[in-house]
Parts: sequence; C-alpha cells; structure tokens
Amino acid sequence: MLKVLGIDPGSRFTGYGVVEWGGGKPRYVASGCIRVTGETLAERLRCIYLGVTQVVSMYAPDEAAIEQVFMARNADSALKLGQARGVAILAMAEQGLQVAEYSAKKVKQSVVGKGNAEKWQVQHMMQAMLDLQAKPQADAADALAIAVCHLHTQQSLMRIGSVSSSRRGRMR
Repeated sequence: MLKVLGIDPGSRFTGYGVVEWGGGKPRYVASGCIRVTGETLAERLRCIYLGVTQVVSMYAPDEAAIEQVFMARNADSALKLGQARGVAILAMAEQGLQVAEYSAKKVKQSVVGKGNAEKWQVQHMMQAMLDLQAKPQADAADALAIAVCHLHTQQSLMRIGSVSSSRRGRMR
C-alpha cells in the first residue's frame, strides 16, 4: 500500500496530509498544520524543518509531494514561500523520500475538477473524498489534496505502464 505525505508550505502554517492507496481509492491517515513560530527567519525555517521531520518520522510515508512555487504578486512573499519549500524538501529528502512537485492548478484539477477552484472547494472535496467527519483546516486540506494528486498520478502511471507492458507482450 503506497503511503504519501503531502506538504503545503507556508511561512505561518505548513499544512501536512498523509493518505494511502487502499481499496481502489485514497484513504485518510492523518493531517494537520505545523504552526511556524520564531522571531527570526532562521528560527521559523528551523521550525518548519523540525516539524516536517517529525511528521515523516511519525507516519513513515513511502513518497512525498509538495506544491510548486507560483509567482506571487509580492516578491517578498514568493521568496519566503520558496525558503519554506526548500526547508521542507530538505527535511523529506534527508529521510530518503523522493519528493514530487505539482502546481496548484494541477492539484485543484485533480481533486476538484477545475484548476481555479477556491479553497473551500478543496476542503469540501477532501472531506467527501476521504470520508472525513468535518472539513479539514485550509492548509491541511491543501496538503491532503497534494497527496491525493500524487496518488492519482502514480496510479495512472502504473496503469499506463501495465497497459504498455501487456501491449508489448501481445505484439511479439
């Protein structure tokens, strides 16, 4: 069973979501937010690093996925997001995880059906898709959506691979 950690990095809150493939669909394992604290940038980045490291240790995912940087209107915000992403990627890579990256548009397309979906729509779909009792926090919902997007992508690639293999076998 493939278990995936999704990370939605942020300078105030970093969302995480863990899902696994079971019974032909994604299954919820855990989600939450790492509250980023600290006075200095270095302290906040350390908080993200330690939080992601703890989540990886706790849930032992097989693979990880993170949202790609998008070009924000505010260059300072984009830079901070890039730094948060870098630290999160490092924390996962140091524990041996392969880290896939997906655009926000691809993630939303994968779970909602349209790339310009609103946050509340992602929350609603994660609640419905993963049979959750309540809507997850926005950052946790985004992280779950990233993980689900990765699971869908991996399942599609596996199906394509098995179709290609079986076709090659028949052609010989």
